[in-house]
Amino acid sequence: MTLILYGISNCDTVKKARRWLDEQDVAYRFHDVRKDGLDAARLQGWIDALGWEKLLNKAGTTFRKLPDAQKDGLDAVTAKALMLEQPAMIRRPVVEAADGVSVGFSAADWQTRFAA
Repeated sequence: MTLILYGISNCDTVKKARRWLDEQDVAYRFHDVRKDGLDAARLQGWIDALGWEKLLNKAGTTFRKLPDAQKDGLDAVTAKALMLEQPAMIRRPVVEAADGVSVGFSAADWQTRFAA
């Protein structure tokens, strides 16, 4: 399975992750969730694997700009709808690899996971 890195091209963390993968000669495909889209079934797979709480980036600008009424009482259904409507609310990067799905970037963790 080819490693797929999901994110947004102008995100600093995604840039760091892509640079790290390039420097380590790790083959991957980049999927920009804002430009290329994200289907509900794939997002549901991530939610099943990681939990919506881990995927929803509450610290991000997009989430913070939401009206309080939308932020209050979040559950899996409403969080999924928000992330599908505005993929920038997904914590980045999301990585699908042979060993499963993960979110976030840590050079130390990735060294163990991906480097040959």
